[in-house]
Amino acid sequence: MSVNVARLLVLVYSLCAITAHAAKALPDLTALIEGVSPAVVKVSVESPATAQGMAESHPWSSHDIPAIPLSLGSGFLISDDGYVLTNYHVVREASNIQVRLLDQREFQAQLIGADTRSDLALLKIEAASLPYLRFEQKQPLKVGEWVLAIGSPFGLDYSVSAGIVSATGRSLPSASGDNYVPFVQTDVAINPGNSGGPLFNLEGRVVGVNSQILTRSGGSMGLSFAVPAPVALNVVAQLKAKGRVDRGWLGLRVQGVDQGLANAFGLKKPRGALIVEVIAGSPAEEEGLLAGDIILSFDDQPVDRAGELAPLVGATEPGQRVRMVIMRQQERLTLTAVLGLLPDEQVLAGRPPVTDVGPPNRLGIRVRSLDTALALSVPGAAGVQVVALESQGPGARAGLLEGDIIVQLAYVYVEHAQHFDALLQTLAADKPVPVRVYRDGEYLYLPITPEQ
Repeated sequence: MSVNVARLLVLVYSLCAITAHAAKALPDLTALIEGVSPAVVKVSVESPATAQGMAESHPWSSHDIPAIPLSLGSGFLISDDGYVLTNYHVVREASNIQVRLLDQREFQAQLIGADTRSDLALLKIEAASLPYLRFEQKQPLKVGEWVLAIGSPFGLDYSVSAGIVSATGRSLPSASGDNYVPFVQTDVAINPGNSGGPLFNLEGRVVGVNSQILTRSGGSMGLSFAVPAPVALNVVAQLKAKGRVDRGWLGLRVQGVDQGLANAFGLKKPRGALIVEVIAGSPAEEEGLLAGDIILSFDDQPVDRAGELAPLVGATEPGQRVRMVIMRQQERLTLTAVLGLLPDEQVLAGRPPVTDVGPPNRLGIRVRSLDTALALSVPGAAGVQVVALESQGPGARAGLLEGDIIVQLAYVYVEHAQHFDALLQTLAADKPVPVRVYRDGEYLYLPITPEQ
């Protein structure tokens, strides 16, 4: 046998050994799937309004056709007496909800309660001694951990897909713009119809409720998101007890801190939640929190990213007093606040407008005071509007746009154009300062370095 042939055989044997070892390292999911599948259900929703609309638009259908499915989704039993958890968007506006089990039994379900912010809904079917699933409450979910999902993608009942946890604590704004759920991101294949189904760990315990996908095609692209088990447990407990979910409320809007803002605010590294707006009449205003404060910890929990704050606040019981560590004008302070109850809508207070025009300034921009019509559209009704920018000026380089409303320069609220220019003259050159801007209905901060 030649040396080359011998080397080739050694290589082949090595590859076979590696392949065999890798195969042994992969989890065997067969027993797990067999054990948990009986507690997974298919959820079918009907709507008479949808059926009527279909009948009127279809030339050969009659007006007395039965209601047709509005949506299909998944869910799972969480108790032996018939409580079922699913997504709210699966059962929204439903006139009739049907739940089908693995053994083909079907039940009409009653909606006990729903929570739009977590997109969860609690159903109840009249049955006893049912198989049910348990939530993982001890082991924290880790990135890279194996997970699997069972559901009805595209109506294909009891389809199983598996993958790993890609990330935890993902902040995804809801339809209302808030983000009270720190989503679990996975690469498990999730498609329409999987919504509301369980996400399992290898112990067969529920670690999440499949809720969303990020897609351009309408199907799986390897980015799926689940409501984590601790959030689901809290929602279920409140829906069972009172049919609604109450959340703590501070009354803030925040943004993240990048390196430029960290430099402007005197932080050693980017971290925290930067307050861009304090709602009038909110607990935050009553306790003295200010726009420009950076929240570094909440109730002894570190806040490294802005998206981490809302879930911490929302999970805290209204009426509870919490401690916060903040950075204010480059000094650390400790404040306490009593949380309010998160309302559905907020109304912002206003201040009277002023209108006149200011000269060009050290930011390479030209501004004007707000006229009456524009002031009415800006919460607080004061500030200056950017009407022109030098293409290579400090303002343009920092990301200012024509039409932006500058409401705060450094740490001072801007009243009108002359006031803005006077404030600007007091700032040191070549040192970044935080500038608070109102743009397209939202506040944000930009770090801008004035010229000489």
